[in-house]
Amino acid sequence: MDGEGGSFRLAKSAAVKLSEMGERTKQLGSAMRDPHQQKRIILVIVCVALLLDNMLYMVIVPIIPDYLADLESEQSEHVHLVLHPNTSSANSTNQDNINKDNLDIQIGVLFASKAILQLLVNPLSGTFIDRVGYDIPLLIGLTVMFVSTCIFAFAENYATLFVARSLQGLGSAFADTSGFAMIADKYTEEAERSRALGISLAFISFGSLVAPPFGGILYEFAGKRVPFIVLASVCLVDGVLLLTVIKPFSNRTRENMPVGTPMYRLMIDPYIAVVAGALTMANIPLAFLEPTIANWMETTMHSTQWEMGLTWLPAFFPHVLGVYITVKLAAKNPHLQWFYGALGMVIIGASSCTVPACKTFGQLIAPLCGICFGIALVDTALLPTLAFLVDVRHVSVYGSVYAIADISYSIAYAMGPIVAGQIVHNLGFVQLNLGMGLVNVLYAPALLLLRNVCQMKPSYSERDNLLDEAPQGLYDTIKMEEVRAKKKGYSSAGNCLSVDENGFDSFRAQQSSGPEYT
Repeated sequence: MDGEGGSFRLAKSAAVKLSEMGERTKQLGSAMRDPHQQKRIILVIVCVALLLDNMLYMVIVPIIPDYLADLESEQSEHVHLVLHPNTSSANSTNQDNINKDNLDIQIGVLFASKAILQLLVNPLSGTFIDRVGYDIPLLIGLTVMFVSTCIFAFAENYATLFVARSLQGLGSAFADTSGFAMIADKYTEEAERSRALGISLAFISFGSLVAPPFGGILYEFAGKRVPFIVLASVCLVDGVLLLTVIKPFSNRTRENMPVGTPMYRLMIDPYIAVVAGALTMANIPLAFLEPTIANWMETTMHSTQWEMGLTWLPAFFPHVLGVYITVKLAAKNPHLQWFYGALGMVIIGASSCTVPACKTFGQLIAPLCGICFGIALVDTALLPTLAFLVDVRHVSVYGSVYAIADISYSIAYAMGPIVAGQIVHNLGFVQLNLGMGLVNVLYAPALLLLRNVCQMKPSYSERDNLLDEAPQGLYDTIKMEEVRAKKKGYSSAGNCLSVDENGFDSFRAQQSSGPEYT
């Protein structure tokens, strides 16, 4: 009897647990069907993808130079013993110097290959995203990043590492662009959009700054493969979550997607061009200092290895603070987005000029924090501005415009590992920082061009009257064009309303002369 009673209690307990799991599954399913909850889950998926991309970009900083140096020394010793068994020590020293120069070039090319391929692929990925939507390109990006991370984990020569790094650039071109575009599409209100993009920028900053110590510690105690296997596992989980929540292959909305503005037309838009230029200029100091500041610290202030490894870690906190402040200010004064970006560029310029004057590690922290704080102001103010410019001047499809933003970042980070070292070698570290600071300060007044554009606000009353349901980003454009087509008596397929130089379309002009919407 006791045995039967124990079995009954065990079966009852299992039934209760299964019932609880069923309830949780139902709650998760209902949460996924709720538009507001779905937006939050999508934001989490995109933020994790951006975090992974930037951790993969920076995690190799403490790993690859040491790993390649070990490979190089093993190969050179083997070749030296076979070909020159009786060579003098002086010749061996000269050979070591040559090998060190070659190794520096290899590391620079390896670091830059990701940004170079990303720069080349972005024009294609932006157009592809505009055609098929945001979910499938994001899944493609995560898949390629997963494959490249696995290759990194098991690579044992330079050629394989180069292929893995280049593949990461291919994945980033899809994941980063579609991620930003998806946020801009789902979060249609300006304040909400700025907050969501600000959160994603905080994840980017966290990934970039925490990756070097994360990779260095795991590489030291667990070997080369472990950090990459951990990141590959997180990437796999994020991809599964994307398939579960968004279900990209069952989404038929893209069949009725409006035709986005071609990328070349967006590039020649003067307002978008000014924003893209500002994003490049603001990120040049960070991209150029990352490969050069460690050697300068070692020769100038005789810094230890742990100081060089933790150089950028304190800058994470002012970067997050800059994102938070800009989001709050943009919510209160959205027409001053251009000013926040210009102020950020001035802070970047002043901080860059101050770096060479530092004599100790403690002094160096202040200008580096200033650079990251200024970058946070620029990025948080101008990334939402790109989506806003597309809304008021073009068609509300965001793949190409955020591909342009990704191109702006890639230009800075493609040049950094290759160009910065040459400038330091030929002109000096001081001249490099003064030039970067001067460029940022001189470019800041160009953002005055955005002063009037940022005061233009889309007519929310028009949108709410035209739509039968709550706005859903890209679906706004589809439904609005369908209603406009019915009112105008023509099909919306392949027809976009013209936009004048001030950013207002003819439909709004006609509505203003007719009965006023409330």
